[in-house]
Amino acid sequence: MKTLKLLLGTLLIGMSFTSCIVDNTIDEPYYGTTLEEVVTANDLWYVDYNKTTGTGDVPFLSKAFTISFINGKVFANNNLVGIGTAGNGFGIQIGYYDTYTGILEIDHNIDGFYDFEVVQLSVNRIKLRDNYNNVSYYLEGYQRSNFDYDQIFYNNIEYFLQEYQAWEKTYVSDAGALNEFDNENFLQFTPENLTTFYSSQDIVGTTIANIYWDYVGGYTVANVQGYDNLKILTLDYDSTGTEKFELTVINDRKISLYHISSGTTYEFTGRNYIQYLKTSLAKNATSDEGRARTKVFRKTEIRRNLK
Repeated sequence: MKTLKLLLGTLLIGMSFTSCIVDNTIDEPYYGTTLEEVVTANDLWYVDYNKTTGTGDVPFLSKAFTISFINGKVFANNNLVGIGTAGNGFGIQIGYYDTYTGILEIDHNIDGFYDFEVVQLSVNRIKLRDNYNNVSYYLEGYQRSNFDYDQIFYNNIEYFLQEYQAWEKTYVSDAGALNEFDNENFLQFTPENLTTFYSSQDIVGTTIANIYWDYVGGYTVANVQGYDNLKILTLDYDSTGTEKFELTVINDRKISLYHISSGTTYEFTGRNYIQYLKTSLAKNATSDEGRARTKVFRKTEIRRNLK
């Protein structure tokens, strides 16, 4: 693997005459002739945050799900809601870039200037290394036509749940036994961390500002062995124990929670979408202070209930 550098032909010629040392090292080939070709080879670069290394942080990369480099402009999808449609799939413009010096230089609208060494790991995988801040990000490349916009919800489900101020119960199946969760009509998942939820028994239709959150507790999300489009959501209620659900995403505004112990299916609809634009030029944008991705390590469970 090698860091992409732009080497002038005249420099290479000069080195050939001044050096008599034979280097038998076989370099791995570049998949692009120039740095510009490498970073623009894919429409979308998915930021695989769990692979991030180092002790530092680049705020706009820690908040983005995808990054795109188009004609000197940098675009990002900072929200999961609307991904695939916002900005024709590219998201919003967050700054500018250039590659003329052989270094990826990014001028972010809010965070300012950052320089990255680009290490090409394969045709569809690169590493952005910020030596000044001691952090490296790993990016996976896709074309818009083959990017799985649905799967990104499941890979980052905790962040998707945060993108509405509340989730309102809008459907309860006829099948299923009576249980304590029947009384819960609103859920909230906040960006303060990835383990806190709120619930409320206020009547359906209550305005968000008037909801009284009866309970605050911890929650976990687990993968399900053999299933990419299913998660196990466990809500921890101190008084009644844990409530365990099979969680599926219906669309970017609605989720289904199948209550495993009772056999009841609930649907919750997102209320008051929170748009994390991260740009001072955006109207009605929500501040994303505290909204940053962290490494998520989920347990994997075996699906014991087959509906």
